[in-house]
Amino acid sequence: MSSKRIPVLPRGVRLHFDKVRGQNVLLAPERTLFLDDVGHRILLELDGQRSIALIGQHLAAIYNAPEDAITSDINEFIDDLADKRVIGFADA
Repeated sequence: MSSKRIPVLPRGVRLHFDKVRGQNVLLAPERTLFLDDVGHRILLELDGQRSIALIGQHLAAIYNAPEDAITSDINEFIDDLADKRVIGFADA
């Protein structure tokens, strides 16, 4: 999929820290997805303004990692969440 897409958390979906489990989760209607540190960091970057490519550039600079690898990983992660209908995309 295109790195020009702008991912957003749809209405009713939010990030949350589960104190009982000591873990970050993505809460959606009738579903909870447990996040690792990488997934949580990616979702923190979603602002409804920046594309996957821009998020990839930003995270690559922070972690001094190859931008193409980071962007590819973000695309894969976002596509998986979109398939689960917990991530949407801003209108182009």
